[in-house]
Amino acid sequence: MDEEHIVKCSECLSRSLEWDGTRGETICLDCGLVLAENEIDLGPVWRAYSFEDADRKAHTGAPMNEMVHDRGLSTDIGWQDRDYSGSPLSRRTRSQYYRMRKWHKRARVTTSRDRNLTVALQELNRMGSQLELAKSIRENAARYYRHSIAENLIRGRSIEGVTAACVYLSCREAGVPRTLREVAEAARTGRKEIGRIARFLMRRLKIRVEVPRPEMYTQRFCSDLELCPAVIGRANEIIQQCEEFEHDSGKGPTGICASAIYIASLEMEAQGVGRRCTQRDIAEAAGVTEVTVRNRYKDICALLNINVSPTRSS
Repeated sequence: MDEEHIVKCSECLSRSLEWDGTRGETICLDCGLVLAENEIDLGPVWRAYSFEDADRKAHTGAPMNEMVHDRGLSTDIGWQDRDYSGSPLSRRTRSQYYRMRKWHKRARVTTSRDRNLTVALQELNRMGSQLELAKSIRENAARYYRHSIAENLIRGRSIEGVTAACVYLSCREAGVPRTLREVAEAARTGRKEIGRIARFLMRRLKIRVEVPRPEMYTQRFCSDLELCPAVIGRANEIIQQCEEFEHDSGKGPTGICASAIYIASLEMEAQGVGRRCTQRDIAEAAGVTEVTVRNRYKDICALLNINVSPTRSS
């Protein structure tokens, strides 16, 4: 019987089970019944007391890396320029190893697909660093790009555009607040092209992502503006009330979030908490225009019957 399928004892229905690695048995601690025997220990046969010791004794290589065109499964020639005993190599041997590394690197990229992946993954890694994205988000974007190549969806479209669309979809799926404007600036590609490719990939690859909601950007915008937590909480309350009235339907989430933060900053300043933030500062942080902030501010105040009056400097 497989150990992972054993949930409780078949005799006394107890869940207090213990696995004995020396005998390969699963035993019930209450009644002593042997539930499984002759099990294989899949753990290492050695012990490590430090990270360096574990790396030295490991019998396997590094895990697969989606950020490399061959997933990191090919061989590589190190750059230490030392022999097995740690002594430096001679000049002639170093020159030979240099030529071997160069031709080995060229031989790893042979097909047009590998060359495309190499360029695209380098661009994706650069965008991820500029947008400060986590490794999991970058790897998910790399999977989207690999699926796009497998489905022959890259032809007729720029590598930068498809890469940016994959990054944008991966951010939306992970719930990371990155606007289309920020992705376009990092990719040096137009927003319309990225949006068009993103919709195309969603349809062909059957990717389901949630529509960005205004409260996803509240924490980030308030952190950039150095506003107090009271403003964040009040802005989220205003956004939630707008969603109850379905006021956010058909409107950009960043514009609603910016206007909610503006209203919350005015209310908190009237109560002596925090500071006032101008429409220009909020518009720059949210990536929208001052006109958008002003129009959404007036609509929300009229909808929720909020009475705040900004000064001319706001």
